[in-house]
Amino acid sequence: MKLLRPGDTQELAAIVSEAAASRSFLHVLGSGSKARLGNISPIDPAISNAVHLKLDLSNFSGVVFYEPEELVLCAKAATPMAEIEDLLAAQGQELAFEPMSYQPLFGTDQGSLGGVYMTNQSGPRRLKSGAARDHVLGVKAVSGRGEVFKAGGRVVKNVTGFDLSRGLAGSFGTLSIATEITFKVLPRAETSASLVISNLTSERAIALLCAALGAPVDVSGAAHLEVFAAEKLGHNSALTVLRLEGIAPSVNARFDRLARLLAEYGKTERLGCASSSHLWRAIRDVEPLAEPNDKIIWKLSVTPTSAPQVLEDIREAVTAEAMFDWSGGLLWLALDQSPDASAAIVRRAVARNGGGHATLVRAPEQCRKEIPVFEPQPGPLARLTQRLKAQFDPSGILEPHRMSLDTQNAN
Repeated sequence: MKLLRPGDTQELAAIVSEAAASRSFLHVLGSGSKARLGNISPIDPAISNAVHLKLDLSNFSGVVFYEPEELVLCAKAATPMAEIEDLLAAQGQELAFEPMSYQPLFGTDQGSLGGVYMTNQSGPRRLKSGAARDHVLGVKAVSGRGEVFKAGGRVVKNVTGFDLSRGLAGSFGTLSIATEITFKVLPRAETSASLVISNLTSERAIALLCAALGAPVDVSGAAHLEVFAAEKLGHNSALTVLRLEGIAPSVNARFDRLARLLAEYGKTERLGCASSSHLWRAIRDVEPLAEPNDKIIWKLSVTPTSAPQVLEDIREAVTAEAMFDWSGGLLWLALDQSPDASAAIVRRAVARNGGGHATLVRAPEQCRKEIPVFEPQPGPLARLTQRLKAQFDPSGILEPHRMSLDTQNAN
């Protein structure tokens, strides 16, 4: 696969225009940390003779502007997340949506800002702060037509009509190639603490987490680690964890109120700021399920109260280790079963318990070529997606098959 490394936006646009004219496929690469997310193009006779080009965006790196007083940061797409985090931390600020790192799952670095944006990343704080799309203010990008465009700006209230900068978040580079992204940032909490209750069943734990989220204590993290996951972090029983953040007096008062509210569930333990931060970073990055690295990893978005039953139904057919985040709304699974066999099992369990989305995150390449990594879309939504793709990338050259194994619209 030929490697192209454009030096600026105009050169990038020229490459895309030429690729569109010749129907050559472009595979976009920032740091490569998320290259193993999504589908892989299958070997298909209809496209076997097509030219595939790897587009390296490493020259699009660096902070464009950062205004701490205005809570706004703009950086080029390939800017390393480690650089972004260090810059914000020096000013006592952060990206509130807490983007995860795939280092434990894939052995990569923390990735780039563009990768976070294009995959719409979020971590445990999503239940309070939302995902990447909820914090993006503007984007500069190149469409599949080779047209340079920008959307949004550098303040929150600058959008009328369709918010394109948010709409592109989570598109995995299939609609456009982002070159610069502007995010709002927020002050980092002065301190944090976690309330922990041990040895609860999954059903009991989810009931606790939902009760806590309904209380006026401003929970910013709600997770349950079953025994397998908890043991990976040095604990000998299941852990149910709630995070509180803010100034110290407020955290202390809310912690005491939460402990009284949850007294019926068992003895509570408090983790201080350092221990709490370490635990939530591990939860964010799915570290407890990362090893052994031959396990198949699934990410399920379901109704929180249905999550324990989804897991039970899956376990009737396969061995599964699990951890729950977002108060049960996010269920991570580590399976021994081959992904092609487990896909039907996992998606059937989700469908019969209120519906949701099941995404295959880690699996051998061959399986990712043959089964849909993302939840298959119902007909009307799939047609809407195709029309949107046709507007931004009419030749179908950007990241073919990345989000769908449908070959009809890939060339």
